[in-house]
Amino acid sequence: MEEQQPAKPVFQPNGDVHVPAFVLPVSDLLSEPAAEAQRRRATVPAFDAAGGDVDTATRREQINAFMAPQIARLRDMFAVNIEKAELGGVEVLDVTPADGSHDPDRVLINLHGGAFTVGWDGVALVESIPMAVLADYRIVSVNYRMAPEHRHPAGVEDVASVYAALLEDYAPGRIGIYGGSAGGALTAQAAAWLPAHGLPQAGAVGIFGAGGVPFHAGESAWTAGYIDGSFPPPPADGSELEDITKGYFDGIDEKNDPSAWPGYHLDTLATFPPTLIITGTRALDLSPAIFTNSQLLKAGVRSTLIVGESMGHCYHYQVTMPEGRDAVDQIIAFFRENLA
Repeated sequence: MEEQQPAKPVFQPNGDVHVPAFVLPVSDLLSEPAAEAQRRRATVPAFDAAGGDVDTATRREQINAFMAPQIARLRDMFAVNIEKAELGGVEVLDVTPADGSHDPDRVLINLHGGAFTVGWDGVALVESIPMAVLADYRIVSVNYRMAPEHRHPAGVEDVASVYAALLEDYAPGRIGIYGGSAGGALTAQAAAWLPAHGLPQAGAVGIFGAGGVPFHAGESAWTAGYIDGSFPPPPADGSELEDITKGYFDGIDEKNDPSAWPGYHLDTLATFPPTLIITGTRALDLSPAIFTNSQLLKAGVRSTLIVGESMGHCYHYQVTMPEGRDAVDQIIAFFRENLA
């Protein structure tokens, strides 16, 4: 019997591609722990990252409950002091190594993920605890204002307030800013906002699981929706995309407001400090990350892009997985090099 050949993609006159159904094998470039994690997805219930119709207050509780076991593991692995404080009138978590050994001259501002609606303080702690110990830095995680209660630029205004307060104790070139997912996008906004509002630029920024353009920009929202499944793909019928930010960017002209999406504006990007961008081949944010890196290079900024093979959204959160730990090690090396 003649072997059946796989179906081929069909290209439409308008450039669309009809992609046939296919089986995507586990990558043979993965570490065994990462490959095993992919095999387990067949039996582990999917976590609905978009949130569905659950009200925001409940959703915030759900996210923190989901993160709680990971935070417990991280606290067993990394001894830290966590203090609630206020800087510039904004609530923060001040995370430092428990032995008091952190660098006294440098600090990192963390901006947590959570679609501009959730993530405080569960996601903030997942992003801050390992970094404090592994980097030997003080981490200041910001409880920035989110939707549905607030709209852009509330979040970046809060970041600027914390940053201005830290300038009383740190040189700007020794302050780094980083975040994942919404926090990655907010990091890009902060890099655009600070010099545009009379503040000195930070020493370096890390944009992880995001870019300087919206998450739905480009084709990765489609591919990740069908391959990774953490976020749904755009509607196939062309109907309006679900707004997972719950209106945070209502009224914003996506391509013409550099305070929201600086990736479209080379003159704004030219003011950025050295930038590290991390994404994955299965990540929703792959296209925004690639585009933002290319735009930064075009604008003359030193930008580095890391793309994790077969990795999904914000894989650097998984520090117990070799690929995640490799990403964290590169983040630390980047800040050590650039916060001179």
